[in-house]
Amino acid sequence: MITTVLAQAAAGGGGIMGQVFLFGGIILIMYFFMIRPQQKKQKESKKFIEEIKKGDTVVTIGGLHGKVSAVEAETVVLELDRGLKVTVEKSAISLDFSKKPTTNK
Repeated sequence: MITTVLAQAAAGGGGIMGQVFLFGGIILIMYFFMIRPQQKKQKESKKFIEEIKKGDTVVTIGGLHGKVSAVEAETVVLELDRGLKVTVEKSAISLDFSKKPTTNK
């Protein structure tokens, strides 16, 4: 009985390395398809927020469209419509609307 258990354990030893390579491959695939693109997106977003300047047309996370009227340390003053100005945090800016491709209809 003990020899049978030892024989099975010896035969299963090669399978452990296969499992290690399988799990390593899964982790590598997760890195390239999930983690790396997210890090790249965060880096681009941070760069965009740092480069906001007066005159840019932007959209906030809440959906407000406006033109940057002034940029301060951590806040941005947006001109929405007819002189209405709103102060928002830089982190609340979602995307640059002026670089959005226009569609011809």
